[in-house]
Amino acid sequence: PAFSSGPASMDPPKPSPPPESVWQDDGLDFELTDIEEARRILDTESVSQFDVFTVSRPEHWKRLRRASLPTDRALTGRSIDWLMALPSTLRPQLLSRQFPRIVNALAEVWDEPEQCQAAFDRLLCDTRKGRTGFPRPVHDELEALRNWTQVF
Repeated sequence: PAFSSGPASMDPPKPSPPPESVWQDDGLDFELTDIEEARRILDTESVSQFDVFTVSRPEHWKRLRRASLPTDRALTGRSIDWLMALPSTLRPQLLSRQFPRIVNALAEVWDEPEQCQAAFDRLLCDTRKGRTGFPRPVHDELEALRNWTQVF
């Protein structure tokens, strides 16, 4: 053959060794620790420069939230009446199922425009760090309700 430089051999060609790399990877260094120490550090110390120290633990919000009421887990009669008075396409079905206490609170302030807008602002523009907010479909229902109230 044209590319042969010596006698033909039946052995497969040997791969050439990889070129020496200038960059040497020594791997990652890990510090052994136990879970309790890691929790203590995460709970009490800033772990980075990215404002992590301002993120509050869930227990913090539980302490600030008002005491749970039986009506938090189910829609009140007033809320059901309010829902039925809304156009069917605007009724917040997911919000009603997942967060009945929010629906109850909105029904209470619905006829008070300033209080209602303030409630929507608190629900949709949460400035508390470390909170994930409502699931997107529920957030969209709240946005639609707020937008509808601004028309009237």
